[in-house]
Amino acid sequence: MAGADGVEREPLCDKNVGSVDEQEEKELQKPSSERREGEEEGPGQSSQVYTASSLSLKPETEKRLITHPLTLDWAFGINKSLPVFSLLDQERLAILYACSHVAVIYDHTSKSQHLLQGHCNPISCLCVSEDRRWIVTADQGHESLVIIWDSYTGIPVRTMFDCHPEGSVAAVALSKDSKYLVTVGAGTVQRVYIWDWTNETEGPECQVDINPKLGCQKHILFNPTDSGQLLSNSASHVLFYTWDKGTMRYEVPEISKTFKTSVGSFTQSVFHTEGMQAFSCTLTGNVVVMDVLRSGTGQLCSIEATKLIPLQKDGITVMTWCDSFIVTGDVRGHIKFYEENFRIVNCLADINLDAIMSISPAKEIPTSSSVAHTEDCVLNTAPFVHRNLVLSTVSAAVVHVKAQSTMAQTLMKEHAEPLNAVACHPKHPIVAMGSHSGILKVWDYENKVNVCSKAFHADEQIHCITYDPQGFYLAVGFVSGIVKVLDPWTLEEEGEGSFKYSHDCITHLAFSHNSLYLAAADTGKAVMVFQSCKEGTQYVWQYLGKHRSHYKPIQDLLFGVYLDSTKPRLLSLGMDRRLVEYDLQNSRKDELLILSSERIEQSAIPTCMAWYPPLTTEHFLLLASDQYKLKLRNVTTKMCRKTVRGPTYGSPVKKMLMLPPSKDGNPNSHYMAYITQDKIGVQILPLDGNPHKSSALICHSSGVSHLACSHDGRYIFTAGGGDKTVFSWEVCRPALEAAAALEGKDLIPFYTLLEGGRDGELFKAIKDLFYYCQLRSQGIDSMETRQVSTCIPLSEVPYLVRALGFYPTEQELEDIQNEVKFSRYAETGKYVSDIDLEEFIKLYVNHRPAFGISKQDLFKAFQVLGVPDENSKPVITREELLELLQARGEHMTEEELAECFVTLLGLSVEEGHSETQIFECKETDSELLLESELPLNITMDTFTTDILRFPMSTHELPAEQQRLSSRVSEDALETPHPT
Repeated sequence: MAGADGVEREPLCDKNVGSVDEQEEKELQKPSSERREGEEEGPGQSSQVYTASSLSLKPETEKRLITHPLTLDWAFGINKSLPVFSLLDQERLAILYACSHVAVIYDHTSKSQHLLQGHCNPISCLCVSEDRRWIVTADQGHESLVIIWDSYTGIPVRTMFDCHPEGSVAAVALSKDSKYLVTVGAGTVQRVYIWDWTNETEGPECQVDINPKLGCQKHILFNPTDSGQLLSNSASHVLFYTWDKGTMRYEVPEISKTFKTSVGSFTQSVFHTEGMQAFSCTLTGNVVVMDVLRSGTGQLCSIEATKLIPLQKDGITVMTWCDSFIVTGDVRGHIKFYEENFRIVNCLADINLDAIMSISPAKEIPTSSSVAHTEDCVLNTAPFVHRNLVLSTVSAAVVHVKAQSTMAQTLMKEHAEPLNAVACHPKHPIVAMGSHSGILKVWDYENKVNVCSKAFHADEQIHCITYDPQGFYLAVGFVSGIVKVLDPWTLEEEGEGSFKYSHDCITHLAFSHNSLYLAAADTGKAVMVFQSCKEGTQYVWQYLGKHRSHYKPIQDLLFGVYLDSTKPRLLSLGMDRRLVEYDLQNSRKDELLILSSERIEQSAIPTCMAWYPPLTTEHFLLLASDQYKLKLRNVTTKMCRKTVRGPTYGSPVKKMLMLPPSKDGNPNSHYMAYITQDKIGVQILPLDGNPHKSSALICHSSGVSHLACSHDGRYIFTAGGGDKTVFSWEVCRPALEAAAALEGKDLIPFYTLLEGGRDGELFKAIKDLFYYCQLRSQGIDSMETRQVSTCIPLSEVPYLVRALGFYPTEQELEDIQNEVKFSRYAETGKYVSDIDLEEFIKLYVNHRPAFGISKQDLFKAFQVLGVPDENSKPVITREELLELLQARGEHMTEEELAECFVTLLGLSVEEGHSETQIFECKETDSELLLESELPLNITMDTFTTDILRFPMSTHELPAEQQRLSSRVSEDALETPHPT
């Protein structure tokens, strides 16, 4: 949405999701031991949280009422570095885990998910209470949050904002009675806070700073018998904390000195159930036993390491308690049960797991049969564990282990490496996703079941995938440069469908409309084309050719169809600002020909492209750039026909696609989906720059790499890359239409893009200057009767935009005039020669820079064009600056330069400095007149302060000084590179 300052505001996830009134919040903040089930909060009202049971999170059987343009429907993936918690009891088979910035409660029985959305940054840690009722999640990044959730309803009962301003949150834990919460910061100096989250106080009960020499504390827990004691560990040290009445301290047992040997890197620590001992395990298989010592009055004296037990040969990754047994998981995937004296009683070694990352016992109440079985075991003096376990592994697998029968059931097996590839079948509710772990999975996203999967060799990392338009093939591109064409249902190779014609990572794949051509682009700036040829009765894929058509990375690859023809056409778009078209019809074996190569931008870097829907009689190619602009180019002439301000949600549009027409909605309505650096959005077409026709929200807080659309346009899938996650988003087009309609029609939405809005000074200046241009076009000194008109000639537009502080280049001015001139040519066959005020305002807000020119842009230009001086600051000599402005890029004439310097340096004709004199006798005496005003060596500070005359503390360059500075850019030194 757009605020009064004209900047679009992204509708991010509400940090304090869900709400309760004051009375309910007071009740919610009671510890579980003080609550009464079904306690009423007020007359005639009953709290949804306090009347809830573990069955309250039921799978949704009825169609939801969706009120947002995009709603998260399903999360594929898991954060393998965080623990998975069992929410198992007699009533439900559910687990809790983190997935990017979302926590997921997954009910395995009903195959349903409940998504806990509230964080805007990746979740860094989470924990659950002893009774599994309360969930705590915390994130990492700017303005990190800690949220306490009710696991029965999924409602957030408290949100703690910016608990650790010094950094993110590294660890959290709840006391046994759930009353106290401990958080550990992730700053350079870690800070530990104790919170009584059940009362209304904002600040912590106490805090303590940890010496950085003790390592990063990533694991902490309370003593189950005394909430005044805690234990944490880093890889090198174990810390024991005590707190009381607002004070907190810690001590570090000298373990290495005590045993006079290295015990190994610590992984996890636990308290004994009786609280008088603590155990810490290491990656060398050792366990350190520590005694909690007290004085005669019961006050803590110290903690002391008393015993070093070489428990096993394999490194121990996790340790916990289950009933009266100590349970460990190791790097070989073995689960071992020990008595309190560390005598092994059972080992689960045949369940074929990778290194264990977490172990969570189920919260279960023994049934009569299990109690009887327990008695039998007791009579036979056999040890017994009656609670099942949920395990997670380093390979992103989640396993449910029935401890009594030692049977293992895999609940989830997700991708363990970056996941960049996602594609949807063109005719069925099928989505495919592949990762760098070499695993390709195909899901039925309506029934939430895995259709098929395939694991490639360990060195075959999948980077991109795509279906052909008919659904006959699934193409897979690998990091190694291999391209494979698979059967979409069996995932087997199609004949000789494996090609190795590149040593670089395959970044883009595209099929032609008739499924006869497959194109691939790699990080080596080359495009490869494969062709399906008929051999006998079968079609076989063959290599056609390859061409290194760009000198900078390829941004996008796109197949289309020539107008009035069924012949395919192939385009590639590069960071070198070139749009390349290939001659498929005349290309031969090992010779891929180029039909045309055109430079489409001056300074902006194009990011992606797509075919614009046939909303007019003219056909367009839509391109996005890093300057937040969307441009429509004629598909035949490549002329820029329209420029609009694109979505400004933190970063430029990264990829975009057109949604298929909805079967339920208006078939004439068209929509576009897009992704930015970390957000997904939808846009109503046609494009006109109205900011309220677009909506976006965070989809992957650490970055989104790709998107795909379902065949019916109901769902959009986004791949998060490094977070190893794919999210499914349900699209609600009426919600977006309603939101856009509420913001007004015609020119009303565009007023918000003007500083001050309709009542601001800028709008008044636009009106005054517009009317002045009317007078100017008819002659200022004319005494004849004025012709009343609501328009100005198109020739006045350059003067008007410059008067408003926007100084476009000559190419940009040509695009502006062409946009107006040809706006009705396809319908009427006539040129437009004038423009009214409403059209001009839209033209102005769409073409001017979205955020102006910043000092960072100038600094980058000086780094490229200048030479470091003795202070390592980039410097441009006076002669070089004048030469660059006149001879490189879109050059300026001597008269234009003279006009700029006369104005900027305060020179005047009265002082004897005419514009022509400044460059007079340039070759014989180039420093004439300028040497007293321009220094010999020009730094960025000199250029900004002394020449452009704006204060160094100002971050944004004043608009009226953009004309000169915009010519000093990286583009000034760029020359076309031979293909």
